[in-house]
Amino acid sequence: MDSQHDSAPASRPPESSRSQTTLRVNGKPHTLTVDHRRVLLDLLREDLELAGAKKGCDHGQCGACTVLVDGRRVNSCLLFAVALDGCEITTVEGLAGDGEELHPLQRAFLDRDAFQCGYCTPGQICSAVGALAEAAAGHPSHVTDPAGPSGEPVALDREEIRERLSGNLCRCGAYPRIADAVEDVIP
Repeated sequence: MDSQHDSAPASRPPESSRSQTTLRVNGKPHTLTVDHRRVLLDLLREDLELAGAKKGCDHGQCGACTVLVDGRRVNSCLLFAVALDGCEITTVEGLAGDGEELHPLQRAFLDRDAFQCGYCTPGQICSAVGALAEAAAGHPSHVTDPAGPSGEPVALDREEIRERLSGNLCRCGAYPRIADAVEDVIP
């Protein structure tokens, strides 16, 4: 490697490539000056010190970075933070709110031992929260019966749960227990 390149000081991007951005994260507003290239995952982990969402593949393929943006599940490694100005972001740390009680899905994951190494667990839980909301709002999945009533809540059976969470990978193979945990909280 070129030693000149190694010793060059890290430079900040020019102010024209940074914008003031306000995000409401877990119910609290945060106003930051953000590089336009900075993704939400890095902002959450490095700037706000919320380590729940994990950097897995960094390509939106594993789901370890899943959080909720305005109630919808997203891969935070793919979203530029400045594009989310004014949005409500919920991470696994914010699911329980300010109380000491865990969110029902967090409790179900513990009760069902739905994790092994735990690396994917925050993304799995946020994805499950989003999947439950989508089904309740009547959003079909690939396996939803097309003959069912449009716009009505979708009943979540094992096949629906597996399909809806298929974008979240678990290298330890805890899928059966993850599905059990989600089934435990279906209203």
